[in-house]
Amino acid sequence: MKKYTPVLAAYLLFVSCSSSTNPQNETQSDKLQQTFRFSENQFQKNIDGKTTGLYILKNRKNATAAFTNYGARIISLQVPDPSGKLTDVVVGFSGVNEYINSTEPYFGATIGRYGNRIARGKFTLDGREYHLFTNNGVNSLHGGKKGFQDVVWDANQINDQSIEFSYFSKDMEEGYPGNLKVTVTYTLTDDNELSIDYHASTDKKTIINLTNHAFYNLNGEGSGSILNHQLQINAEKFNPVDSTLIPSGKPSGLDGSPFDFRKLSVIGSRIEEENIQLKYGKGYDHNYILNRTDSDQLFHAARVVGNRSGIIMDVFTTEPGLQFYSGNFMQGKNTFKNGSKDEFRTAFCLETQHFPDSPNRPDFPSTTLDKGESYKSKTVYKFSVKN
Repeated sequence: MKKYTPVLAAYLLFVSCSSSTNPQNETQSDKLQQTFRFSENQFQKNIDGKTTGLYILKNRKNATAAFTNYGARIISLQVPDPSGKLTDVVVGFSGVNEYINSTEPYFGATIGRYGNRIARGKFTLDGREYHLFTNNGVNSLHGGKKGFQDVVWDANQINDQSIEFSYFSKDMEEGYPGNLKVTVTYTLTDDNELSIDYHASTDKKTIINLTNHAFYNLNGEGSGSILNHQLQINAEKFNPVDSTLIPSGKPSGLDGSPFDFRKLSVIGSRIEEENIQLKYGKGYDHNYILNRTDSDQLFHAARVVGNRSGIIMDVFTTEPGLQFYSGNFMQGKNTFKNGSKDEFRTAFCLETQHFPDSPNRPDFPSTTLDKGESYKSKTVYKFSVKN
């Protein structure tokens, strides 16, 4: 595979055409400046002896995605609305420093080694108890103190529409056993799909639960609340949680509850109801148990419709669960790349995953990865428009 540098990747979209006297080139440059409000040098930084950079994917329908290898994260995703105008549906920042200093560390990032929460920061494998950093009250969240969102990944841009990020997580990093080799491959297809393929292997039995933590607003970054978006989740049950957001008891049915999104429903229509689960999560922050039967095939997990843009996002995954998070802890303390603030509930997440606290719940699908086995997972976010 040919290796591209971040300089070349960024050059494809960001180099100024001011040195050219061709009006056509100047027009193209102007359009690109309107599309993105950040530049390559804002993503160049040395962290832990490794260099971060900016990488761009573009398909034949002009949809465009931007990434950085700091956290193997999505910065921006431009998809067409019904009129063909590109809309940035992923919120993010204009440089690496903003991600480092953000009060919310997970914007757009690859999450690992374990996405979601592990109760009391401990689990047992083969009779040995392992202890993790408790960074979310009494629990460990999204890999601990320095999860995959805070490390610099190796980047290999395969072509104009696909990029692979890889990371070697050493044995006992953040308390997890085994030397773990991880790759995450993003592909922007000509069908306006953002495909995410995860692969990992270990030299010692461990646990793993990878996901992506992109925050979406289908009306566009900075367009306001997501509460009028419509959402459908293809699940009959969800995991109720305790006050620390750890699954408690058995899965619960959806009948008569504000968690019922089996049909397209406005996200905010029931979010303020008196419900102990909504109180615990300060809104929706729960895992849905998908109605899937074949773990090797992509399953249509969810659909979201932007109420103003007419943009539709369909989520397909090989994972058994989907965490729906309605942006309840956004506080307006960080500035997005378009100058807007990360105000309360101005973006949502749909994180494909195994269930929270699975290592401590033998009744949940296993997240154990044995030596010699391969971890594989795939999720696709497909974008279209209302007819």
